[in-house]
Parts: sequence; C-alpha cells; structure tokens
Amino acid sequence: MEVFQRISSHTAVLEQANIDTDQIIPARFLKITDKQGLGENAFYDWRYDEKGELNPDCRLNQAPFNTAQVLVAGDNFACGSSREHAPWALLGMGFRAVVSTRIADIFSNNALKNGLLPVVVPAAFHAKLIAAPGTSVSIDLESQTITLAEDGESVGFSIDSFARYCMLHGIDHLDFLLQQEAAIQAYEETAV
Repeated sequence: MEVFQRISSHTAVLEQANIDTDQIIPARFLKITDKQGLGENAFYDWRYDEKGELNPDCRLNQAPFNTAQVLVAGDNFACGSSREHAPWALLGMGFRAVVSTRIADIFSNNALKNGLLPVVVPAAFHAKLIAAPGTSVSIDLESQTITLAEDGESVGFSIDSFARYCMLHGIDHLDFLLQQEAAIQAYEETAV
C-alpha cells in the first residue's frame, strides 16, 4: 500500500447521489483477481460510448478532471453490493480519496484496506465542493482535515485509528502483523 500522509489535488465531481458499486465497476469486469487494468473500466458505462470509445461528454474524461486524485461524489456513495474491485478501480484511475456526505460502510472498509481514503464531510462544505468542480483541496491524514485552497476553509473528518495508522505508514493488515513477528515469536517461546 502506498503511504498516505497529505495530498493536494484538484477535484473531479460526480454530484449524483446513490452511485452504487456496479456503476463504479460494472459486474462484467469482476472476472479477474488482479487489480491491474481495473481503472480503465471504472465508471465504464458513463466514460465510454456504445462503441467502446471514450465519451467526450463525460466529465471524468475531460481535463483537468481526468488527472484528479480527489473524487467528490454525491450523497450515499458506493452503496449496493460489496466488492473490493470498486476501490481497486478508483485507485487504478488515480484517485487517492473520495469525499462525500455519506459513504457506504462496506465500501469504506474495503477502501481503507487498500489505501483509498473515504472522507465524510458536512453538507455545507460538500455543497461548496460540488459547486466548484476542479477546485484545489489538501487532505491531511495526520490532522484529519480537508482544506479548500481558495479560501482556506477547513473541516475535520473521522477515520478508524488503526486504518489511519496503516495508511500513514503505507502498510496493510498483513504487513502490520508481520512487523509483530519478533513479539509473537517471543510470546510463543514463553507460552510453552
């Protein structure tokens, strides 16, 4: 997992509410167990036309949104079925964080385990982000804040402390356990 301490990026905005995991990564692309290439298929039915060509009208295909690391989504983002492929696809598109007023719990857990930061913000702050696609923000995981570059307005967000520790250090659950190998071995030797 890549270390996440602080990022600064312009935003890409999908203001629709209730974007579900099948819209994020359609089920027909779930036949793989490898993360590679999933980013190309993220939001496939919106980003591509019926011929499989990039849809120039889709905001996610337009500059500067196609290089954003922060996705601002409508309320109740990533609802629907549980699929770890959804955060894999968003990471594959280059996103490091998703910001919304509400993000589905199962998606949030999968995202955190894979290095994608789910950020839940108050409605008024969210409305400012939705109204200004492409605005620049900074997300600081250490202080758990998101800040608008334009006016410096900042709000805090909550994150599970263990998930925060793992993301700050660029480790997943298995990496954390492996770091405890000496302590586990010492305990096993004394427990006999």
